[in-house]
Amino acid sequence: MPDALDATPYDALLLLSFGGPEGPDDVVPFLENVTRGRGIPKERLKEVGQHYFLFGGVSPINDQNRALLDALRKDFADHGLDLPVYWGNRNWAPYLTDTLREMVRDGRRRILVLAASAYASYSGCRQYRENLADALATLEAEGLGLPKIDKLRHYFNHPGFVEPMIEGVLRSLADLPEEVRSGAHIAFTTHSIPTSSADTSGPAEDHGDGGAYVRQHLDVARLIADAVRERTGVDHPWQLVYQSRSGAPHIPWLEPDICDHLEERHAAGVPAVVMAPIGFVSDHMEVLYDLDTEATAKAAELGLPVRRSATVGADPRFAAAVRDLILERARSERGERVTPCALGALGASHDLCPVGCCPARAPRPAAAGADSPYA
Repeated sequence: MPDALDATPYDALLLLSFGGPEGPDDVVPFLENVTRGRGIPKERLKEVGQHYFLFGGVSPINDQNRALLDALRKDFADHGLDLPVYWGNRNWAPYLTDTLREMVRDGRRRILVLAASAYASYSGCRQYRENLADALATLEAEGLGLPKIDKLRHYFNHPGFVEPMIEGVLRSLADLPEEVRSGAHIAFTTHSIPTSSADTSGPAEDHGDGGAYVRQHLDVARLIADAVRERTGVDHPWQLVYQSRSGAPHIPWLEPDICDHLEERHAAGVPAVVMAPIGFVSDHMEVLYDLDTEATAKAAELGLPVRRSATVGADPRFAAAVRDLILERARSERGERVTPCALGALGASHDLCPVGCCPARAPRPAAAGADSPYA
């Protein structure tokens, strides 16, 4: 038996994710949850939902979260970490509030949260913190005792997140025809967000010109590109590009879009492209449709060979990274000396989101940060 690892003061881990429909009848209600308050007509939501209907109305994200839960539980058991793992979603069952209620009734009093988003941004961090505050407010109104909640730091540059992506790019390059392999371009992709949101991502000192969101992605892209060069002897050109834009046309979002980028690279004479979705933890709908369907169709139209590398998903190295992050945070909370594990030029992210970090579009309480009303 492995020696027991100490997660004190924490008594549970919560995987917090976006959620997704699990059948055709779920699609429109799910999209109503996602867009609540924006006044989008149901007919428009049916049009938007076509991406899901192409895949039987089922998003892959929930099954991928189940696989990650299994990987985490196995890793914890194999290494002697006695920490139960729960799962809650922002927009679909199991809903966050229901899961937190279950955790409280199970006697959990000090909870760590693993958000299914590795980078700093409003939608990838603060909005989850707002969801946590909303859930805690509901439990408080029900008369339940509230747990103390902390959120694990951003893990974009943890070796257990980066190394699986390096290997994914290497496998994709090896899968290209030999005659185009050495000249292949790497398109590192992530979710486009409004430039105003990008510019205010991360702590206030990081704001401006893409903010922490762009800088963190560029740091990961360089890490992967450098590792590919070291392991293959080939210096592949690369660029950070964006996908999955969903905003109004008049609002500036991060560019270039992956499909536009494929056209531009083809026109420049690039013989092949590897699309590497570094901004996503798993192969959910935005990877399945925007890259595997839409961008791959654009490449076929151009006659441009493309491959799409894998996301981290439930890779055992990522599960091990989560364990490392938990123990790191637990030691810090106990007042012990901690040396955070991080690659690249930016170093380890903050444990506690400071005031002004990824500010809200409108003032709303957010848990698990320096400005939390639930300290």
